Amino acid sequence: MAVSPRVLPPRKRRPSPSPTFADLNLMNSLLCLSQEITALKPLQWLLTGKSLSTINKSKLLAIVFEELVGDPVSNVFSPSTLLCFEEMYIVLRRIKGLIEDCSNGSKMWLLMQIPHLANSFHELTLELSTLLDIFPVQEFDLSQDVEELVVLVRKQCSESKPSVDSRDDFLRRDVLAFVDLIKKEIVPDHLKLKQIVENLGLRDSSSCREEIESLQQEIQNQIDEKSKSEIVSLIGLVRYAKCVLFGSSTTEKPGLLRRESMSDITVPMDLRCPVSLELMRDPVVVASGQTYDRESINKWFESGHNTCPKTGQTLAHTNLIPNHTLRNLIAMWCRQQSVPFETAGSNDKVNSVKATKVPFEATKMTVSFLVNNLSVSPSMEAANAVIYELRALAKMDSDSRAFIAEAGTIPLLVKYLASGVGSDSEHPNLQVNAVTTILNLSILKANKTRIMEIDGALNGVIEVLRSGVTWEAKGNAAATIFSLSDVREYRRRLGRNTRVIKGLMGLAKDGPTNSKRDALVTILNLAGDRETVGRLVEGGVVELVTGVINLLPEEAVAILEAVVKRGGSAAIAASHNSIKKLSVILREGSNSARESAAATLVAICRKGGSEVVAELATVPSMERIIREVMGTGTTRARQKAAALLRAMRRWAAGLDTIE
Repeated sequence: MAVSPRVLPPRKRRPSPSPTFADLNLMNSLLCLSQEITALKPLQWLLTGKSLSTINKSKLLAIVFEELVGDPVSNVFSPSTLLCFEEMYIVLRRIKGLIEDCSNGSKMWLLMQIPHLANSFHELTLELSTLLDIFPVQEFDLSQDVEELVVLVRKQCSESKPSVDSRDDFLRRDVLAFVDLIKKEIVPDHLKLKQIVENLGLRDSSSCREEIESLQQEIQNQIDEKSKSEIVSLIGLVRYAKCVLFGSSTTEKPGLLRRESMSDITVPMDLRCPVSLELMRDPVVVASGQTYDRESINKWFESGHNTCPKTGQTLAHTNLIPNHTLRNLIAMWCRQQSVPFETAGSNDKVNSVKATKVPFEATKMTVSFLVNNLSVSPSMEAANAVIYELRALAKMDSDSRAFIAEAGTIPLLVKYLASGVGSDSEHPNLQVNAVTTILNLSILKANKTRIMEIDGALNGVIEVLRSGVTWEAKGNAAATIFSLSDVREYRRRLGRNTRVIKGLMGLAKDGPTNSKRDALVTILNLAGDRETVGRLVEGGVVELVTGVINLLPEEAVAILEAVVKRGGSAAIAASHNSIKKLSVILREGSNSARESAAATLVAICRKGGSEVVAELATVPSMERIIREVMGTGTTRARQKAAALLRAMRRWAAGLDTIE
């Protein structure tokens, strides 16, 4: 029996697969990334050919990706195609990062890395070539022109050579030769040096300064000491070139060492070191329970003191205990304020300090050049440029300060401290640059002696303090006096100088806030000597400090406490306004201010007896305020508050003495 054939139903046509979200997203990402690379500018000074060639290849690839994005059906990838595109995205991302890193970094360090970077461009091009070899052109319905672009880019990538541009290579060799000359303290050919730095785009003082900053940033990115050392040598070369070729821009403002990056930020008093009144970087606790910045308290001990700077008590030992809680609070505050924070005790900072110290040969040559220029009696404009550079160099490190002073700079600076210097509108910064150079030099102990002994140097600083052209100059003169007074012998000598006392008092009374603070901190340092306290009291320091206590409570109360310790209790006890203001600080001040206020009030109650206690008792809610300090203040503040409370109770009981 014949079997009729089975008729199968017609097969349905299978629809073309729809592109997935991941496929579409990948292709759009490739298009965007290639367009971002296309928008980059070729490197201007170095690796110009390599970067331009790479960017041009990205332009061609962008056209390919654009057509693929425009055809949704083409966005359906096989697993192998998807892998190819994913790898291509990674390579393009690395290319973009390489060009951006080269554009944003130091030109000098980029030059040193030329062989490595040229090879990086080559390797990325080869990786792109490999991916283009397996690019599945047949899977896509591309136009003939676009297919030809793929072939063209593939050919260009395959022909890449691992070569270094001869111009870049010669320039690199020249820079290394000049670095070697500087190390040997051989004065290089300045004309050729200028050609070299200009070929790197360093054509004025400002661009050199930016390059130095970029090199300093590069140090933070390095791990091995050899690379750090190479960068430091480059910093020395650029700084030398900046000085000998371009001088300085008088619009630049280097600032003071102790105010770096902090001039426009108000630091909470609880985060400041009681000695330097600057933000603490490495807070430590001494035997008295007080906290100081490690660097400041070490200087205090090294100058021969064995007492607590704040309380005056003799310390049982000089061991320092890290205050981790406060350090964490400081780090948190710095992050909130976008202020760099490095703990002085960390290995990172130690390595950083060592790495950024410019080789002494480069510093000596730079200093020698500047001092020679200053010694030939240059014009005011030229002198201002030279002194500015010396001011900046004197900030750097102890070697720089030593070289500058040993080269005979201080006597040359004296004439620029005169009262008339800088008074004309053309050179308003000349006097402040001169006095700030001396301030920065005074950080080195040996230079303190030079400043005190060189004829006219100290008198010049005092003249600026009393009649400087600008408040900044006066404030920096006060800071210089503060620095010099770190030496006990000089502190006594300065405190007995009537012109110094009058100058500081005038600045504290009439100056702007920053200058007032400079003056008050210096007065506080001088008040460590009993005879000086007598002169300060005679000059009206109690009335002066009482007048500024609302503006600068920490500094003002610390001075009153110092005055009380060294025989000035009667003057404060006689001032009704002082007692009232101290009561306000006890109620509203910071922890350290309340501590000083409590200690001062106890001392004047002991001196003034029942009359002072009676006056204190008239302050509204005084007992409640004292109890708050006893509960929340520092250890010493609680002790002093308890003594105050006992005094008030004895007075209330009719006893006219204080324990």
